[in-house]
Amino acid sequence: MDYRYLALPLAIAASPCIAQDETGAGDRDVVVTASRTPIERDRTGQAITVIDAATIRTRQTAVLSDLLRTTPGVTITRNGAIGATTSVNIRGADNDQTLVLIDGVRINDPSSPGNGANLGSILTGNIARVEILRGPNSVVWGSQAIGGVIGIETEAPTGRLSASVRAEGGYAGTASLVGNLAGAIGRVRASGGGYYYRTDGISSFASARGGRERDGAENVALNGRVGADLGSGIAIDTRAYYLSSRVGIDGGFPLQDTPERSNTRQLTLYAGLSSDALAGRLKQRLGFSYTNVDRDNRDPTLDPDTTFDANGTLRRIEYQGVAAIGRPATLIFGAEHEDSSFRTASPAFDAGAPPSRARVGITSGYAQAILRPVEGVTLTGGVRHDAHDRFGGETTFGANAALTPNRGNTLLRATYAEGFKAPTLFQLYSDFGNGALTPERARGYDVGVEQFAFGRRARLAVTWFERTTRDQIAFVSCFGSTAPVCATRPNGTYDNIARAQARGVEVEGSLTPLAGLELTANYSHIETSNRSPGANLGRELARRPRDTGSVSIDYRAPFGLSAGLTASVVGRSFEDAANRTRLAGYTLVDLRAAFALTRAVELYGRIENIADARYETIFRYGTYGRAAYAGVRARF
Repeated sequence: MDYRYLALPLAIAASPCIAQDETGAGDRDVVVTASRTPIERDRTGQAITVIDAATIRTRQTAVLSDLLRTTPGVTITRNGAIGATTSVNIRGADNDQTLVLIDGVRINDPSSPGNGANLGSILTGNIARVEILRGPNSVVWGSQAIGGVIGIETEAPTGRLSASVRAEGGYAGTASLVGNLAGAIGRVRASGGGYYYRTDGISSFASARGGRERDGAENVALNGRVGADLGSGIAIDTRAYYLSSRVGIDGGFPLQDTPERSNTRQLTLYAGLSSDALAGRLKQRLGFSYTNVDRDNRDPTLDPDTTFDANGTLRRIEYQGVAAIGRPATLIFGAEHEDSSFRTASPAFDAGAPPSRARVGITSGYAQAILRPVEGVTLTGGVRHDAHDRFGGETTFGANAALTPNRGNTLLRATYAEGFKAPTLFQLYSDFGNGALTPERARGYDVGVEQFAFGRRARLAVTWFERTTRDQIAFVSCFGSTAPVCATRPNGTYDNIARAQARGVEVEGSLTPLAGLELTANYSHIETSNRSPGANLGRELARRPRDTGSVSIDYRAPFGLSAGLTASVVGRSFEDAANRTRLAGYTLVDLRAAFALTRAVELYGRIENIADARYETIFRYGTYGRAAYAGVRARF
């Protein structure tokens, strides 16, 4: 990759805006994923990017994963058309090592091989905020948080009645309709919304390699949140999110056009009771959450037509307390129990065989202290212990420090964090399972500095990080193998054989040289290395580009016209662990514009991939060329 193309982005380095606290912290930047409770951003040593509602609106990006790829340390791969399986890699970690939440509820799929979350069908239509924590953080989040945490929030209930609606259409017969409503009656606040999206799509089997059949998608999503103040510092909080998606997929070996379709139905629910006692010095919350993901793939040329059928369910009950111990200390503590179950079957290929089923539980406790010994210094440290039904106990630690000697104009950060990921139900109990597996473990470090200047109109941040993962679980092919682990699994199994390392640097910042003009950019250099003994020792991890960068320029004129550009640069990578198949680097440029007809109504439009770049994030899978979209949106 030619680094000269990154000279301008680095000169004006940037990141997306930070959302404001909904709990009343004024104009201070607030994050939640650092400690599982709102905390000012300059009081945590962890690397976090938050994309707020204004950024989502300005960028116009329809698919969440396309928005995430413009943030530091994040790369995206997708199996072709919109709606297909989409993986997010944070700092070179596997997609299965990232915890994803919607309104605080986990959406990772217990029936998938690695418990990863598929972001392919999640659109930005009903999303108000996204928070991305980069690096391990198992102390407060537990299993899965090795690569990081992605927290997605729908629109929160408000004290006044508000409504928004958006309609859009464009390339490949794409059409979408989004609506949200929020308000309050007495002590009850509520918000709700939904979206409908459909597209003819593209061929998931790359057209440049012979793909001709379009793989369309259709999505429906509904979300709702209701909260009520019961008095005496007691409140209830309920949340719900439902997604139904249908998408065409291609398969076969080698990859080819197929008439298969993949269907997903996902439901997440949460109900909680909270109390605020001792004049706000003790906050407590007791909650129950439920996630169910039901998936099936169907091929109409087969009888029966179901090639894969899976259902995963996750139930959690959790208690959390936040105690303010004088001014300099906050103690966060909690206990939780998680019960997960799965069922998988392949009727078309194994007719009459009973499905694989299993259930497992994990009980956890954690404590974390946040100390402010002197003004401008914040120290955080914590410990967690998890007791798993199958593999026993696991203890993880984490600590970070934040120093701001000049009231936030300079921020020095340092973090040590451990992560672990329990073996999944599929890895333990499926036809490919191995009951002797142990958890994956990771240790991560990062050090960073952030500087504001010119009245906070300019910002520059640099972070160095390193993460080492051991006992990583990988699939083992047993074809012709006499290894003991293959004795009862001739079709393959899973084993703790992989080790991986990632290190790199992230540069980000922003510049507002004059009113209405904002420049943002980021650049990440990530070196990944396979540390597993064997033929691939020292090779790069598959589909992990070393260099990524993004630049955005937006201008809003006084008379209601706004225009912007985002350019994303992704360096080369390898498709396979042996580094034999190269994926070329690419550059994507998107243009956008909007015009306010009134204070409430706005016309907008964008052209994505304006240079019609041809590229692949996964070998032989298609990607979108030049595409244009236009719409109208209103907010009252």
